[in-house]
Amino acid sequence: MIDEIQVENLALIREASLTPARGLTVLTGETGAGKTALLSALKLLMGERADKSAVREGADALTVSGRFFGVNVAEGNCAPDEDGEVVAIRRVTADGRSRVTLGGHMASVGELSQALAPAIDLCGQHEHQRLMKPAEHLHMLDAWAGKDVAAALAAYQEAFAQAKDAEAELERVRAAGEASSARLDEARFTLRQIDAVDPQEGEYEEIAAELARSEHAESLATAADAAHTALSGDGGALDALGSAISALEGAARFDESLAAYAESLREAGYVLEDVAREARDYRDGVEFDPDLLEEKQERMAAMQGLMRAYGPRMEDVLARRAEAAELVSLVDDAAEREAAAKRAVDEAESRLADAAQALAVARNQAAPRFAEAVTAQMARLEMGGAQLVCATEDLPRESWTRSGSQAIEFLFRPGSGMQARPLARIASGGEISRVMLAVKVVLGQVDEVDTLVFDEVDAGVGGSTANALAEVLADLAKTHQVIVVTHLAQVAVRGQAHYVVRKAEGVDGMPETDLHELSAEERPAEIARMLSGDATETSLAHAKEMLSNTKA
Repeated sequence: MIDEIQVENLALIREASLTPARGLTVLTGETGAGKTALLSALKLLMGERADKSAVREGADALTVSGRFFGVNVAEGNCAPDEDGEVVAIRRVTADGRSRVTLGGHMASVGELSQALAPAIDLCGQHEHQRLMKPAEHLHMLDAWAGKDVAAALAAYQEAFAQAKDAEAELERVRAAGEASSARLDEARFTLRQIDAVDPQEGEYEEIAAELARSEHAESLATAADAAHTALSGDGGALDALGSAISALEGAARFDESLAAYAESLREAGYVLEDVAREARDYRDGVEFDPDLLEEKQERMAAMQGLMRAYGPRMEDVLARRAEAAELVSLVDDAAEREAAAKRAVDEAESRLADAAQALAVARNQAAPRFAEAVTAQMARLEMGGAQLVCATEDLPRESWTRSGSQAIEFLFRPGSGMQARPLARIASGGEISRVMLAVKVVLGQVDEVDTLVFDEVDAGVGGSTANALAEVLADLAKTHQVIVVTHLAQVAVRGQAHYVVRKAEGVDGMPETDLHELSAEERPAEIARMLSGDATETSLAHAKEMLSNTKA
């Protein structure tokens, strides 16, 4: 959703600011006043290619800034702030260079487009309408159908992923079965080399620790014996500790505080006795077996040889063995493995076909209901019996995608008995905009696009159709942020925010476009101008009546 847009030095605009309402915002003004420049500013924020000719004459660069809420910029340094706000800035210099800032960080034009374009539809501009892209029609239908299609789509996508995995496994098995003789010989050699030693997980670390003790058995026994003797031998630490305890206990008769010292030393004596006993046991437990030592050294050397060849770590050796064993097994059991993989593919394809059929049935049921709902809205817009047709086409298996097994396209039938044609082949921009308007009203809150900008929606419209168009736009503004460039007073009076675009002579003598938000007191004069070309007493009265009726 757009919170605010600021424009500087774009075409005839020196400086302008637009703060659209959450609902309906209208832009009015004389033809040629510069309303199109505001749409150009929005296109630049959506990532459209920059044109240096858009820079106001005499200026070094144009700048378009926008503050947005609810846009999908969740990656990298461009994430929204804690309030969900993202600020985007596009600067285009007079020599055509473009600079983008998104969320306070430098970004590319592609990142800008990816972040903002999906949240905005420029309705009436062929190059920006999602409605003009058949690939989007399927997503619109699914969004409108809701849970009726969602469950079937989820089941299909799960089956599609499983079928893809099964096919990949079959290809892997076949590729392994076709492994070159050189690769196979190398794998067999690797397997023989490693299996000759047969290292076990964790064995290398265990032997390394044992060797450290075995190779230094004499030193370890000597150290333990020395510790035992120093603690419990004649004149050792325990004897000295006993003498200290006796001395303190004797003196405690005259000063009781010395008894606590004696008790502390006695507790320390228990610890020393335990250590002395354990040191003696360790000394007695040290064994030196030259044959066992040699066996462990040879085992260690063999494993180190494998680590030099296939390492550097033992984990790498075991991984190489698993890889070689897998290749040898695949080749040796190629026929059996391929048959099993084929069966898995057949089973996955069968499940996928069932899921595709269920999804197609759900979409085929939803498609005419969606088309009927849109056509009803088109009838409100008095489009002369025009209809929307939702055409579905089953695709061959090789064309299936994660989205389904069908192609879905919205077609337009201008009148009863006439041929339905793709929307992209409709000539009238205003007609396309009104179809888009009808579709958006039907989609309502499930529409993924927050902001809709209508430029040509009222082209060729007047009379009762103008009133119908105003009502439909008002309905749409209940679920979307809507910005409308309009020449119809019936639409303008519905706006929650009303901006007028005027062209005047600037301070430097050059023509300049001014954007001004009308206050409640200023609106009647502009509505009167739209009604009669001038603010006469009669047109002002009519304008005030229209505004009053809208509020009521």
